[in-house]
Amino acid sequence: MNGNHFSVVEAGPFNHLLNTSKDPAPGKYFLKDRLELTGMEVSLNQLPEGGSIPFYHTHRENEELYLFTGGRGQFQVDGQIFDVKEGTAIRVSPEGERTLRNNGTGDLFFIVIQVQAGSLKQWVMTDGVILDKPVTWQE
Repeated sequence: MNGNHFSVVEAGPFNHLLNTSKDPAPGKYFLKDRLELTGMEVSLNQLPEGGSIPFYHTHRENEELYLFTGGRGQFQVDGQIFDVKEGTAIRVSPEGERTLRNNGTGDLFFIVIQVQAGSLKQWVMTDGVILDKPVTWQE
């Protein structure tokens, strides 16, 4: 569903991403094109038990934010290893050599947000505008 100022997509439950995603990498559901994002890339991810990213990678311009929403695993940046679980958040600069694996039991679920490093000029407290308009909901 799209409007003048919004786009909506229903990806479904995270635990179905391995079976339903049509993206090139199994278990990844990219939102950039689906939502017509213009300032970031976001992916929803399901990594099965025993799964891993079998290579290190960096980025040319984008930093990444990994938000873990379920399961357990390990994340590696520049040779340092971190345990990850629901509630873990990791930011990696473009140059950081990263990889991750699911060494837990069950699937590992996470969201990855990519955005050009150094591009954030405004955020909630400096960019948000509270409108003088009452909130209404249709019942």
